[in-house]
Amino acid sequence: MGISQPQNLRIPPIEKLRPYGVRVSLPAGDPFRKLLGPEWHRLHWFPSPEERDAALAEMSRRHQYSRATDKPSLVFEKVEKLSESRGL
Repeated sequence: MGISQPQNLRIPPIEKLRPYGVRVSLPAGDPFRKLLGPEWHRLHWFPSPEERDAALAEMSRRHQYSRATDKPSLVFEKVEKLSESRGL
């Protein structure tokens, strides 16, 4: 989706290639699949593999306020847009 009033931006957006990503999805058998659907996923894109790996480590870490018995039920997967990362 574009910006409706770009002249109101304080800093113009910089179009940067973001070929490295993390796909977040739900594991099979997770009760939230009934709410979100079996094909639900979310993609997060980053300009470098280092930034992606740092974000992946942060996303997948145990939350500091979690109870000892809580287990995160998200699946994290590294993805890549080959056409952008390899300049094809």
